[in-house]
Amino acid sequence: MKSKNELPECPVATTVNLIGNKWKLLIIRNLMSRSWRFNELLKSLKGISQKVLTDNLRQLEKDGIIYRKDYKTNPPKVEYGMTNLGLELSKMLDTMASFGEFYKSQI
Repeated sequence: MKSKNELPECPVATTVNLIGNKWKLLIIRNLMSRSWRFNELLKSLKGISQKVLTDNLRQLEKDGIIYRKDYKTNPPKVEYGMTNLGLELSKMLDTMASFGEFYKSQI
């Protein structure tokens, strides 16, 4: 997790710093409903590369937004899910979804 000194003073800029790219938002959107395995996420996010997904998952985990559960089995089984901190984002994503619906109804 980043320290307070590493984050912008502005709370909006802090949020953008944590989740400010298309892929992170879509990963979070998926993980809000249930835990997912890596390949499930990869298949569900059209256009994302394996490397970009890995990098974004690692960053979200490092920032405390998601967790990674390794079942230590052979073959490997790993799941990703939302932490309590990450679940706080659901309110914001719900608002974004509502705005998206409203916007589409206006054009």
